[in-house]
Parts: sequence; C-alpha cells; structure tokens
Amino acid sequence: MKTYLKIIIFISITIVLIGTTIVPIPFIPGLGDKARIIYLHVPMSWVAVLAFLISMINSVKYLKRKEIIYDIRAFSAAEIGFLFSILATVTGSLWAKFNWGSFWNWDPRQTSIFILLMIYGAYFSLRSAIENPEQKAKLSSVYSIIAFVTVPFFVFIMPRLVESLHPEDTIVNSQGRINMNPVMFSVFMFSLASFTLYFFWMLNIKIRIEKLKLKYSELKNN
Repeated sequence: MKTYLKIIIFISITIVLIGTTIVPIPFIPGLGDKARIIYLHVPMSWVAVLAFLISMINSVKYLKRKEIIYDIRAFSAAEIGFLFSILATVTGSLWAKFNWGSFWNWDPRQTSIFILLMIYGAYFSLRSAIENPEQKAKLSSVYSIIAFVTVPFFVFIMPRLVESLHPEDTIVNSQGRINMNPVMFSVFMFSLASFTLYFFWMLNIKIRIEKLKLKYSELKNN
C-alpha cells in the first residue's frame, strides 16, 4: 500500500478518535454522553461482518479454483474479523456497564456476538488441528462458508426477534429515515469509512505476512 494512503488512514483514524471525545452531541434520552460509543462500536461491528463476508467469498473462490492465495485471503480476513468482533464486544460491554450497571447481561446482541465468537473460534481450532495444507484449506473453506450463513442471523435477525435492552433506531428509524443529528451522523459516517479503510490496510499487511510464511515453509521443507 502506498505511503500516502497510509498517511490518510492514520490521519482519519486520529480524527475519529478526537472527534469521538470533543465533538458535541445532542441529548439522547437514556443514552446521554455515553452515545459517543456509537462512533467506535458500530464501525467495529461493521468491519467484523465485512471481514467475515470477504473470508466467505475467498473460501468459495478457493473451492472453485484450488489456488492457495484464496485460502490465505480467507484466513487473513477471518482473523481480522475475529479481532474486531472482540473489540465490538469490549466496547459494547463498556457501554453496558455504564448504562445497565453490568458488563454482561446476556442481552440478545451480547449473546449473538458471543455465539459468533465461538463459531469462528472453532474455525481457527479446525485449521490448527489439520497439518496437510490442501486438506486444511478445503475443510476450513467449507466451514467458513457455513459459518458466514449464521452471521446475518445472529447480527441482524435474532436480536430483533426477542426483546432487547439494546437501544434501537439510533441511526435509522423504523421508517428507514436517518434518525441522528446531522453533525453526529457526519462524524459517524466518517468513522465508518475510516475503519473500513483501516481494515483493508490491515488485511493487505496480513495477507503479505501469510504469503511470506508460506514461502518460508516451502523453503524449509525443500
């Protein structure tokens, strides 16, 4: 990735971190100043879903073409997605502590992210348990595809099927209209874009590292 893109990403993330603390926000009943967490929590959740989607797409490509680069991309994306799932869980737990009095309440959204962490944790366990590279790539690709099928359900559907303490309609209301102060919405969208760029930068580095590991392993075996 070119240097100027790295600088843009660094500046944008810095602006996001500053913006989350100093940009005034309107009063939101039941949330107050704690609503600032939305600038971090939602983009982190978005990146996690995006990463798992990219992992699934590359898993499909591997099964079709049997080229190891697609397995590397799938694995790299899944690892970053798992990391951002943890970060989303942590930021959500901090908000829950301040708003509900406890870090963990087994709210539907907390429960769904916990299940997703176990599902993708099993993905990494599966990979570590198989030594043959081709078999590892094949089985983990199949698992990645199946795992992603659960993502829309646990992220978007299940939390809305049962009563939840989690605030709803904070960004878009039930009529599909923006339900956020213009300034707050601008900061939120900037944060979303910045975290997305940051994800692709991380993914690029991770893929390069995994390719170097593969070359080193091949040289070592030869």
